[in-house]
Amino acid sequence: MWRDCRRCWSLVRQCDQSLTVEQIESWSEGIAGLHARFGHRFGRSEPRDRALDYLTGLLAPLEKKNGWTLAEQVGQLRPDGVQRLLNHSVWDEDAVRDDVRDFVVESIGTKEGVFIGDDTGFLKKGTRSAGVQRQYSGTAGRTENCQIGTFLAYASAKGRALIDRELYVPRSWTDDRDRCRAAGIDDTVPFTTKIEHLKWMLQRAIDAAVPFAWVTADEAYGQVKHFRMWLEERGVAYVLATKVNDTVVTTGGRDMRVDELIAALPKQAWKRISAGAGAHGLRIYHWARVAIRPSWEGGYGHWVLARRSLSDPTEIAYYACYGLVTSRLTDLVKTAGAGWQVEECFQTAKGECGLDHYQVRLYRAWYRHITLAMAALACLTAVRAQEATKGAAETTNKTSYPSASRRSAG
Repeated sequence: MWRDCRRCWSLVRQCDQSLTVEQIESWSEGIAGLHARFGHRFGRSEPRDRALDYLTGLLAPLEKKNGWTLAEQVGQLRPDGVQRLLNHSVWDEDAVRDDVRDFVVESIGTKEGVFIGDDTGFLKKGTRSAGVQRQYSGTAGRTENCQIGTFLAYASAKGRALIDRELYVPRSWTDDRDRCRAAGIDDTVPFTTKIEHLKWMLQRAIDAAVPFAWVTADEAYGQVKHFRMWLEERGVAYVLATKVNDTVVTTGGRDMRVDELIAALPKQAWKRISAGAGAHGLRIYHWARVAIRPSWEGGYGHWVLARRSLSDPTEIAYYACYGLVTSRLTDLVKTAGAGWQVEECFQTAKGECGLDHYQVRLYRAWYRHITLAMAALACLTAVRAQEATKGAAETTNKTSYPSASRRSAG
């Protein structure tokens, strides 16, 4: 058992306390438990067992988590079995994705949950990997030869994790069906924008009754008006970053740039509010909002939200917002501040779960690796949530309180 638990050492590094062998063993059992949830998605026992090896390997303290190192981790001389699991074995990666999502909801789901949409780049060499081309990668901060994955993250006060994924296939690929077939991309796969990918993923989560209150995303998504309309048609509240020159309809019925609308606000409209804890402590800014649209319907309202730096008043970010008319400024701020958590998901998934360590070229193999890496991240998320709950309970039990009579006497 201890040998198996050593594979979970990356879990240990996620917690800030001394750990017992019993705790580490319980986490190993947790990985096996998640695997058991989707084990029936595999047609045969061999790929089912291989998937458990793959999952535990992704959580092992390996510098690189590719086919060779994962095979060596489980005592195999060659990566043939790993490659079969991703490329040729019979199993339903989309059903496994749904099982992982349900596990995340059980672990950290709350009715105040937030969906966060974003994309990330996977640097690649060559031209044969599905969807690869020279394109802008936010990960690299420049144009690189890479694949782009669009993701949906779920965040609550209990934690955050990735729950859905789509591979962006550029027009340079979909206009060349022979190239697509060589990479395992079916003729039925059309060119689809990242916005459409996010719609697909949100709709799947909504159809699965995942509990949530808000949707947020950066301006690459938030500036797209038809995406905002799509959310409104479904009664989905949002706080979406948008560009400085985006236009909105004011309460007076005229079009106006968001920066001009915010610039007209009086000084007292700005409030000093924390957007939540960050890597360097509380992220405190000045925030202001202004109502827009001539009329509000169905108990929902529209606002433009602005975030201003404390040190540089010219540094202002803008958000288009839609939600219940009872929504407070602090609700919008909290949702805007939740957006950073998808970056933490990417960082943890790449650093601890091998999200970007794959060596596959086929379209379906990409989805399979990414899905299992998301499962590994879900394990980490569940562990952190469990340890936080235990820590809170122990703190409560250790705290002594004066008796009621003593309080009354005081």
